[in-house]
Amino acid sequence: MLKLKHSLLCIALLLPTAHAETIIHAGKLFTAEDETLHEKMSIVLDGNTIVDIKKGFIDAGDDDTVIDLSEHTVLPGLMDMHVHLSFQHEGPATYIKRFTQSNADNALSAAYYARKTLKAGFTTVRNLGDSQNETIALRNAISAGIADGPRIYTTGKSIATTGGHADPTNGMRADLQGDPGPKEGVVDGVVEARKAVRQRYKDGADLIKITATGGVLSVAKSGQNPQFMTDELDAIVSTAKDYDMTVAVHAHGEEGMRRAILAGVDSIEHGTYMSASVMELMKERGTYYVPTILAGDFVAKKAEIQGFFPDIVRPKAAAIGPLIQDTFARAYAAGVRIAFGTDSGVSPHGENAQEFALMVEAGMPEAEALISATRTTAELLKISDTLGTISKGKLADIIAVEGDPLKDITVMESVAFVMKDGRVFHSPD
Repeated sequence: MLKLKHSLLCIALLLPTAHAETIIHAGKLFTAEDETLHEKMSIVLDGNTIVDIKKGFIDAGDDDTVIDLSEHTVLPGLMDMHVHLSFQHEGPATYIKRFTQSNADNALSAAYYARKTLKAGFTTVRNLGDSQNETIALRNAISAGIADGPRIYTTGKSIATTGGHADPTNGMRADLQGDPGPKEGVVDGVVEARKAVRQRYKDGADLIKITATGGVLSVAKSGQNPQFMTDELDAIVSTAKDYDMTVAVHAHGEEGMRRAILAGVDSIEHGTYMSASVMELMKERGTYYVPTILAGDFVAKKAEIQGFFPDIVRPKAAAIGPLIQDTFARAYAAGVRIAFGTDSGVSPHGENAQEFALMVEAGMPEAEALISATRTTAELLKISDTLGTISKGKLADIIAVEGDPLKDITVMESVAFVMKDGRVFHSPD
């Protein structure tokens, strides 16, 4: 009898034990693998990984957890390729904060805006410029599980030329300007350009961001002049590639865009004065376009308010802002690869999804707009093997909205459920 019990115990130890899974019942499912909206689907998770997707609402085992989203549309976690988490434009006082706020203040602001961004359904972002590497620290804190927010890919401080957009001393009186250099993200010449990239690598940045032309909100006259020479751009791109870093490029003017694309950068941000020839060059070189229509819409409206922007900024905002949506429409019609991005921080954080309506208004179908913020953004980040679609083997970044976004894209502005890396951060009341 003892031998029999021992044998049964040995068999029991060899048999597979019951394994608890999480099952999401999705009323509608947009996987982003294609433009189809599937009805009544089940997504099976093992920890933070999608292990199966089945038709119908499958039964759960005794130890399984069911998340009922049967009245919702379920989608992959959204990705915004252009945010500034430690900054939010709030009118005239914004320009004073660089003198009154410390890096600790910026870091706390970034943590607050990161939570808002995640709750809005954006589980991954590219942070394209901060003040003192506060978003590198925030990225590390989120990765370590001691702060909540989206998965962050950050450039740290952007790279500019002396007096260029992202020179942090623009607008200061002479005795305060000093002479910022590569460490502060200000370069002149090939040697300093290479050093600035290497400094970003040393700081722990994920990618490089340069300001190839003038900008709207910087306290400087031009919003579109080219601000890097071709040898400087070549040095930045070749050095970045040595460190396996991509290069994102702020650019409004045509010549600055052309120089950057020919140098081999990965994405053009804003692209306001993009010509048909530049669009063809982007297609030829595989350069992504991150439109940030929402930022253009925001600054154009605020330019109508006397005193909201400094006098040197207001005409740039009034002229450039209204053009971005038209540029987007032409770029989409031309077949340029478009990755979703908002420049949130210029507009309020947490309102990122308003970009979808502006994209659809300009002629992009709803399904393509959603793919631009999921599958295409994952391709730009080179993380398609783990994120971007709801597919077997990928990480469980999953959101849900009420209604049908293929019929009314504005439902994306009110996200009811957010899961990042298998953990639920927001759920229906």
